[in-house]
Amino acid sequence: MSEKKQTPSQTVGPFFSYGWTPQQYGYDHSDLVPGNLVKDGIQGEVITIQGIIYNGEGEEMKHAVVESWQADHAGKYTELVAKDKFSGFGRIGTGRGDDASYRIRTIKPGQVDEQQAPHITLTIFSRGLMHHAYTRLYFSDEVEANAKDPLLQSLPDDRRYTLIAQRMEGEDEVTYRFDIHMQGDGETVFLEF
Repeated sequence: MSEKKQTPSQTVGPFFSYGWTPQQYGYDHSDLVPGNLVKDGIQGEVITIQGIIYNGEGEEMKHAVVESWQADHAGKYTELVAKDKFSGFGRIGTGRGDDASYRIRTIKPGQVDEQQAPHITLTIFSRGLMHHAYTRLYFSDEVEANAKDPLLQSLPDDRRYTLIAQRMEGEDEVTYRFDIHMQGDGETVFLEF
């Protein structure tokens, strides 16, 4: 019997917007996973994560998808099938606006355990990227928790900042800025799972 091999990866483009984030791009069918995770009556601090994904040349990537996965306000992960609760999972594309930014409306996650600082796991898919990339987003206003987080503390000081989203006070709600650099100067730290 011959040995079976894993199916090779392939890029998401050029039709990811039609299949993954159709409402964002004006198609007439609904998204499987929303970019707005906030529902009426949700508990926790409502926030927006906003940023731009840059390629190795420093250019904005207009053909990318960001998936987010996080705990709820109490630090608990919920089941994705919980329609009436906070799912913790979202998906949004880039390239719709003039600045090619992504915006995820969610709640600020709580601390999962005593060691891990509040964070959101992000997965990036894009045209030309053969394997999706994982990273984590931590919050600039969680200084004490960040100082104890084993993942953050395992990184050199000059790389740690690439995982810290900067808090910006908005008119209506708090926004955290998190730009992702796929390569080059200031490359975001990516993780392997």
